[in-house]
Amino acid sequence: MKKRESGILLSISSLPGEYGIGDFGKEAYKFVDFLHHARQRYWQILPLGVTGYGDSPYQCISSFAGNPYFIDLDELVQKGYLSKEEILQENLNSDSEKVDYGRQYHGKYKLLRLAYERAKHDLWPQLESFYGENRTWLREFSLFMTIKETQGNKAWQLWDKALRDFNGKRVDEIENVERERFYFWIFTQFFFLKQWEELKKYANRKGIRIIGDLPIYVSADSSDLWANPSLFKLDKNLEPTTVAGVPPDYFTATGQLWGNPVYDWDTVEEDNYSFWVRRIKHSFRLYDTLRIDHFRGFESFWEVPAGSVNAVNGRWVKGPGMKLFNKIREELGELDIIAEDLGFQTEQVVKLINDTGFPGMKILQFAFDPEGDSDYLPHNHERNSVVYTGTHDNKTVRDWIDTAPEKEKKFAIKYLKLDDEDEGYNWGLIRGAWCSGAYMAVAQMQDFLDLGEESRMNTPATLGNNWTWRVKKSELNQKLSKRIAELTRTYRRG
Repeated sequence: MKKRESGILLSISSLPGEYGIGDFGKEAYKFVDFLHHARQRYWQILPLGVTGYGDSPYQCISSFAGNPYFIDLDELVQKGYLSKEEILQENLNSDSEKVDYGRQYHGKYKLLRLAYERAKHDLWPQLESFYGENRTWLREFSLFMTIKETQGNKAWQLWDKALRDFNGKRVDEIENVERERFYFWIFTQFFFLKQWEELKKYANRKGIRIIGDLPIYVSADSSDLWANPSLFKLDKNLEPTTVAGVPPDYFTATGQLWGNPVYDWDTVEEDNYSFWVRRIKHSFRLYDTLRIDHFRGFESFWEVPAGSVNAVNGRWVKGPGMKLFNKIREELGELDIIAEDLGFQTEQVVKLINDTGFPGMKILQFAFDPEGDSDYLPHNHERNSVVYTGTHDNKTVRDWIDTAPEKEKKFAIKYLKLDDEDEGYNWGLIRGAWCSGAYMAVAQMQDFLDLGEESRMNTPATLGNNWTWRVKKSELNQKLSKRIAELTRTYRRG
């Protein structure tokens, strides 16, 4: 039986710091200390992958490689690979409350390349050893990024034809012909993994476990698709024939057209699900607990013809079901997985989640239909579930309260006995999650801080202004950690 515990959702990118984006430096360690003082057992983060166009951590260039933006530059200064003055010249931190991804792309990569030039001779044996140990994923990622540079950073489907074939002769030659470029990407992954594993060990020693996040789909412009095209529904030109999304619902009249290539699950099964086994195994190298995004897609997924302007004209197609999870269990044993089971539910989806034994999710913002008895209301939460005030895709609690239909708001106030003047509506909803029967409760950092629309992390089906929010250093103070600790102790989650 899992213990009653709780945690805070905060992306690495949202941490405070001097260099324009949260990273694995001293502020990350201070946040672990904050969690410890607040009696929390979990730190939930967003995917750590290398982001591309749109900066979404759910559209990554690789399922395995880590984002170089998160590398702590201060360590490179300490080792003599960079100077503080060189970093400050790039002005990465022009806005300490928002991430400027353009500055990160141009400035941070410039600094990392400079550090690589100075470090490569000293580190060469370590880099070669690291490459050998991680070759199964690191070679395809480093080749992909190297070729992408030589091809003007175009999507891989637009590369010279010979370079689109991962197993072709031209690609095979790149590792030696472009050795300097190739090893730069190995250098970034060496420092990413080194620093992340040190931070994770520090958190674990403090009694804090890391919840990571794994998108079900891969990006169209990714090393995953380039190196494994047979596992996806592609035409003879390696273009997707169908793409992923979700159908129209209460929130979106035309559905959501994600555009990711969809799996050819028959071929994936013929390959003994090896790609998925490798993804899951690597995820548990990075995290203690794994939330798998869009879990219902394993039962059946919404498939839309490529070239569609929206997700209306799609169809439901059967996924792999328990065959995939039986294989993962056979290869990797019992794993601590959370199923993101939000969205349209069917008896079959519910059965799949029950058969896996994985806890599902409950979102309080979805609970307060004044006429119904929602599964998301705290009195209906089963123990094997995780309750959230809201996720990165939802409004903050403050924004939700400000914009919810009046009947929903009144029902929430009545149900949770909310008092904005004395307690704060945000604390009332957090209390509703913490007192739930669900074994785990999680709230966004924004909700503890009672922040509004300006601090929303992501608005689904939109581009721009997403993934940029950062917490102020002054907000992570002793007064707040003490209040969270008291709430956690009261509801026996500490």
